[in-house]
Amino acid sequence: MHPLAERVSDALTRGHLVPDGAAVLAAVSGGGDSVALLLLLHELARAGRIRLTGVVHVNHGLRGADADADERFCREFAAGFDVPCIVHTEAVVEWARRERISIERAGHEVRYRVFERVLKETGAARVAVGHTMDDQAETVLLRMLRGAGAAGLSGMHPRTDHVIRPLLNIRRAELREYLVGEGASFREDATNQDRSVPRNRVRHELLPELRRYSPRVVETLAREAEILRHDEDYLASRANELARTCVQTSEGALLLDRAGLADTHPALARRVVRDALAHVSSQSPGFELVERVRRLAEHPGGAVDLPGCRAEEDGRYLRLTPRHLSHGSEPAGQFAYHLNVPGSVAIRELGVAVGAELIEGRGWEGRFISAGREANQMEAAVRADVGRVLTVRNRRPGDRFRPLGLGGHRKKLQDLFVDRKVERAERSRIPLVVDARDRIIWVAGHGIGYDFRITNDAASVIILKVSLLGEFL
Repeated sequence: MHPLAERVSDALTRGHLVPDGAAVLAAVSGGGDSVALLLLLHELARAGRIRLTGVVHVNHGLRGADADADERFCREFAAGFDVPCIVHTEAVVEWARRERISIERAGHEVRYRVFERVLKETGAARVAVGHTMDDQAETVLLRMLRGAGAAGLSGMHPRTDHVIRPLLNIRRAELREYLVGEGASFREDATNQDRSVPRNRVRHELLPELRRYSPRVVETLAREAEILRHDEDYLASRANELARTCVQTSEGALLLDRAGLADTHPALARRVVRDALAHVSSQSPGFELVERVRRLAEHPGGAVDLPGCRAEEDGRYLRLTPRHLSHGSEPAGQFAYHLNVPGSVAIRELGVAVGAELIEGRGWEGRFISAGREANQMEAAVRADVGRVLTVRNRRPGDRFRPLGLGGHRKKLQDLFVDRKVERAERSRIPLVVDARDRIIWVAGHGIGYDFRITNDAASVIILKVSLLGEFL
């Protein structure tokens, strides 16, 4: 077996990327990295390490005849391995225009939507993509230039849901040498030379310049991303534990225990404050705002007005009050309450309570036969990593939802209500559970968000439930 195949096998094993005996699909664009990925996975399949059951190719409709030639190449290439080639064509430009996002982002969304659909259709467990160490370095630099924190600088993860990246520890140049040795051809995408694309500028201009100062800058950036990924996972877990004891809700506001925050290492305290501010203001606060609030907890006295909320001392607590509650400017009929996990909150405008129950281990399986689907209309199971402080609110203008069952496609919440024939007067009375980024997790009675679905291998879940006030949650 080729040494690169051994390295891929090691990555699969160390990262627990593929369950034993599971079927794997290879995402192949026709470019050198994805062609090398397919060759390496085929080697592992012949050695009995994995089951390679097909190729997935997405034609974005961006490059006319060249895109069609890429598709033909992938079909012929897959046939040489006696595996099916599943092709999906999508007008990415139209997708970008409809969703009001960049073409690059639209292409990403289309690909992952296709992957999810194909996994369901074929019964495969994973889709492997050909991201390399060079791609990782480019990603880290792009996020660094945009001002990302540790989570962003941790780069691409070896596994995201059912998508795996087994080549993250292999350089692009190594793959090219491998292809030459195998006598394999591949397609060149001319758009990779387009310097108007930020990633291409980083690849062709910034990284070559950085190599003048550090010849192994790609390896260094990839190593730093791995270190930060492990640090981020640990600190996020600790911050969630701390939030359970330091954060509580009170009449739509959040109360942060001042002594608890002051006695906590700043790295953890900042995370708790950051998540709390995001819930209160529905914005992602920057470092300066987070630090102002954290220091207010350490040195009480006075108040801080922030975008979307107000922070002030309230006895032993630091109270974070949404702007609409502190100044009374929110339109009548709207509400927003914070929900601890585990915990419950009364929505007095509706006469109901919304509860969140954390079930660790496999105890959820008996209650939810089909993972990620409601046991009844007013109860839902979602991923356990959505956070430990959620928000329950009603609809807002411009709300969009990614309903489970539409393959991750965005839909205006207004359109969902119209499709479901929900009376206009009732639409503002439906509780929405949202995360710290104001993404809709659950539309009570109408389904959970695609991004928050659980899968059959989930180790723990959160059960969301709506009950009449006074009922046991």
